Amino acid sequence: MSNFRQKIVRLQAPVSDSDLKQLEIGDVVYFDGVIYTGREGVYRKIVDEQLTPPLDLSKTSNVNFHCSPAAAVQADGSYTVGAVTATASFRFSKWMQKWFDISGCKVVIGKGGMPVEDYSQVFVPTGAVYLTTVGYGTGALLGRGIKQVLDVHWLEELGIAQAIWVLDVAEFGPFLVESDLDGNSLFEQSNRAIDENIESLYKGLKEPALRRFGETTQRTDEVI
Repeated sequence: MSNFRQKIVRLQAPVSDSDLKQLEIGDVVYFDGVIYTGREGVYRKIVDEQLTPPLDLSKTSNVNFHCSPAAAVQADGSYTVGAVTATASFRFSKWMQKWFDISGCKVVIGKGGMPVEDYSQVFVPTGAVYLTTVGYGTGALLGRGIKQVLDVHWLEELGIAQAIWVLDVAEFGPFLVESDLDGNSLFEQSNRAIDENIESLYKGLKEPALRRFGETTQRTDEVI
């Protein structure tokens, strides 16, 4: 991590291959253009049940956001989305290879990252990257970047959180590049650096007088 550099990148969605080549782990990304939401309800229908998608995904966008929108119906019947809360992407691991094949997706946005093996075995061969939200409680911040709802699909079948929302966005972000086109992972590299030095944090400390439950397996040890 000593050579870690960070830059701010603003991309037009759908993204191009040249857009993705410039991304490095840790970069901050904002989007303009069209993206769509899609999570487990959508994946089950399209991948497991092999239903035809209700829209041409590859022509709509190649940026898929794993999230729960906070949507409201207006008087004229149109929808607004005031906030979008990312959901944990690791739960979708089993679907990703087929999802890429079907959707033509090149950018997955979510929370917490994917298994490192998925990056090397699924994302890299596909030419796809993963972006993560920055911390918690950013749903309303991201909502500011949503200009309008262009379309919504499977709303009655799946509900607000699980439906496919097609969104027109501007300066939509910030997101962090968690994996790049080479399969490098920001979280994995950071965790490795922390693990290498974790023991030094406890060097010279005495054994704790009290332990929290879960830190000891001995019934005779005092716990709080």
